[in-house]
Amino acid sequence: MEDAKLTWTEKSKRELLKTVVLTVNEIDSESPTGENGTYIVMDAPDWVIVVPRLGENFLMVRQWRHGNKSLSIEFPGGVINKGEKPEEAAKREMEEETGYKAGNIVYLGSANPNPALMRNYAHFFAAEDLVATGEQHLDEDEFVEYLQIPCDEVYAKIGSEEYPHALMMSALLKYKLWKEKQL
Repeated sequence: MEDAKLTWTEKSKRELLKTVVLTVNEIDSESPTGENGTYIVMDAPDWVIVVPRLGENFLMVRQWRHGNKSLSIEFPGGVINKGEKPEEAAKREMEEETGYKAGNIVYLGSANPNPALMRNYAHFFAAEDLVATGEQHLDEDEFVEYLQIPCDEVYAKIGSEEYPHALMMSALLKYKLWKEKQL
């Protein structure tokens, strides 16, 4: 099928809510056949997620997630600052949250968290040859505990109540595919 038969045209955009982490916009768009529709779209900075491996363990973080109202075990990551390259953000976030630096960091790919509603991307990285710096450098509103968890346990529990974050599954899949190519 031709792309023109599927592509909508954005006609206008109104900002409904602006927060520190995202902006909610109302978008008026026209369908390929001329019908009009109004949609909600969230604009946010891109994120990074780092899959750090330390021997037979993944280095993970455990933190409170307000949306889920629960603790979540995740790979380190966060927002890419304005003007920062994704690789720089990956190194910074991992060191801030875990107190480890990566001797080797590899770009694994990226994905849109939810293309129906969001315009940003999550960029995935593998981190190896880790060196402990001895301390975390958390943001004022971050309360994060870092853990070393056996890789097999993470693969077995990803998507469970302890590991509910869907983007972590995406990061782990990208990591697994990358590791398989190395064999």
